[in-house]
Amino acid sequence: MADLTVQIGDVSLRNPVMPASGCFAIEYAEALDFNQLGALVIKSVSSKSRAGNATPRVTEAHGGMMNSIGIPSKGLDYYCKEVLPAYMQFNTPVVVSISADTVDEFARAAARMSLPGVAAIEANISCPNLEADGMAFAVAPESTYKVVSAIRRHTSHPVWAKLTPNASQLGAIARAAEEAGADALVMGNTVLAMAIDIRTRKPKLGNVMGGLSGPAIKPIALRMVHQCYRSVRIPIIGCGGIATAEDAVEFLLAGASAVQVGTASFTDPGVMQKIIDGLTAYCAESKVANVRDLTGQVVLDHQLSDRWLRFAQQSG
Repeated sequence: MADLTVQIGDVSLRNPVMPASGCFAIEYAEALDFNQLGALVIKSVSSKSRAGNATPRVTEAHGGMMNSIGIPSKGLDYYCKEVLPAYMQFNTPVVVSISADTVDEFARAAARMSLPGVAAIEANISCPNLEADGMAFAVAPESTYKVVSAIRRHTSHPVWAKLTPNASQLGAIARAAEEAGADALVMGNTVLAMAIDIRTRKPKLGNVMGGLSGPAIKPIALRMVHQCYRSVRIPIIGCGGIATAEDAVEFLLAGASAVQVGTASFTDPGVMQKIIDGLTAYCAESKVANVRDLTGQVVLDHQLSDRWLRFAQQSG
């Protein structure tokens, strides 16, 4: 049987499959054996209590779904007391996702969540930065470096920087996160989108715009993972439209060391176990001894590869 173990910096995973933050809850234990997953990534928490965005918050889209949840939170103290302990009972690394409106809030949240039993802190720097007119932290190299370096100064835990696909300087942004001290990148998040009800002529989401996820964004996410892989040396965790073992293998070949599964879990709560089983079968059929040997092994023509590298550098 193939060895599915992977290493994300200092964090060892029994396999490269984990949930995406915001698409996973303790109730999934009824459909999954959490001790079989690579990691448990919990929904983002913020230092401030907030109710989230206006309703409706979710709508269907062709090839996926759109959401405008707004990361509701009851604060860090409630999270530590009422949410985190339930995940600590499993023999699987727990990854805490943090969200914040300012650099200082991110730093304080990282310090507060640097707890025994927490394997890594995922910094959701895709969220709006109130100090920059609401633009996401990860849309520019400068703001990316500033927030990740602040987080790095306030924790000795591994830091995974979650980037946004809604940015044009991806290579430079990825390198900024690496230079600031990120141990890994999560690429990426939902794609900004909009839908309108033609009968009411109103937006289908209460916040007007929201994030598109699911199979519709997979080609975009795959391209961005490969672009990050060509830009940095730290591990990349791929995310975006992954629903099958074949999808996961594509992301590994593009440069990911592990993958996160989001929208697919809403339609099939047991899908992550199916992906793990499918990876085992693929490795056996392909005579792959270690799944980590797949990372970055997409076969490219040398001239095309050089041309792609120049494109990646020019675009960020």
